[in-house]
Amino acid sequence: MSLDIIGRCWHCGRDLTRADYGRETACLGCSKPTRVCLNCRFFARGRPNDCVEPMAEPVAAKDRANFCPFFEPTRTPAGTTTPTQDLRRAADELFK
Repeated sequence: MSLDIIGRCWHCGRDLTRADYGRETACLGCSKPTRVCLNCRFFARGRPNDCVEPMAEPVAAKDRANFCPFFEPTRTPAGTTTPTQDLRRAADELFK
């Protein structure tokens, strides 16, 4: 059976499958909850409720598990960066 990677952990960046997004499920890499706003494709810091889904109920703690019916995993969660972003940050730090 092949495990299809559908997202990444917002805290440690570990690849996650559909089975890793249960309401009470934690990441095997860092033990942080996975079904959280920071792991959702609708999360957008600075937007009302930090969410682009207008029908979503407000969630106070974006890093805690919740029952949001609009949750959809994202491959680039808010807490992780891509290699390109890492290189850009390193270059910015070098030329300060």
